[in-house]
Amino acid sequence: MAAEIVSRLASAEVALPTPRWAHRGAAGLWSSLWPKLGAVLVALVIWQVVVLSGWKPESALPGPWSVLRRLTVDLQHPNFYAAIGVTLRRAAFGYGIAAVAGFLVAMLVARIKLLRRAVGSLLVGLQSMPSIVWFPLAILLLERSEGAITVVVLMGAAPAIAAGLLTGMDHVHPQLIRVGRTMGADGLGLYRHVVLPAALPALVGGLKQGWAFAWRSLMSAELLVAATNQTSIGQQLQSARNLPDTQQLVVLMLVIFVIGVVIDSLFGAFDRAIRWRWGLGGDS
Repeated sequence: MAAEIVSRLASAEVALPTPRWAHRGAAGLWSSLWPKLGAVLVALVIWQVVVLSGWKPESALPGPWSVLRRLTVDLQHPNFYAAIGVTLRRAAFGYGIAAVAGFLVAMLVARIKLLRRAVGSLLVGLQSMPSIVWFPLAILLLERSEGAITVVVLMGAAPAIAAGLLTGMDHVHPQLIRVGRTMGADGLGLYRHVVLPAALPALVGGLKQGWAFAWRSLMSAELLVAATNQTSIGQQLQSARNLPDTQQLVVLMLVIFVIGVVIDSLFGAFDRAIRWRWGLGGDS
């Protein structure tokens, strides 16, 4: 009965006021978009000014309009989408494994005090290591294969995810834990119904940071290895550098940037929803 009460308490609907931006409709949407659009416009202007200054010939530093024209041409070729699909598939696979591994490691370290003292600080060291340093070892063990790329993505993302969840669990208010134990929750039940829901905002933050590490790790790995005969964004970057084809190089850089921003925005929206649900959203 006590466990059931704790479960209901953790899943209870809390009546929170609707954020003010939800009532503003199109005006609210425009107020959130115009700073981003303004930043893009400023970046384009600066880019064009640098090109017009003659610092580098346009063959080495193409202007924004020639790059956009090249992008419209690339968008008509199926190989362009195939390369993006291969890279996104690798990212999703490696990141999924990293998320599961990071979650399991964080739970074990949090529950076993001896393990916390033994490897807790190692997570910080692993998180600070550039993931690309794992690549030589991955090649020695798995050769130039998809597995080597996955290992690099895993080692780049998993420590950040585990560290984020551990930080969240460390900052759960002791009063919540005492109340949960008083109501009968203990062991895994305490983590399931009290600790993990309270640490969810930090977990989302760790997942978001883990994605950033995974995306950077994947791009580095694809630049260094031609795994299988599948064309990826990284391999197209390498080909554009070897030609050299600066327009194509900048186009691919923009594609990498846009994909990273879009997925990061999805995490950001999820994070804001969680924070608002937890009463941390303020009036924005």
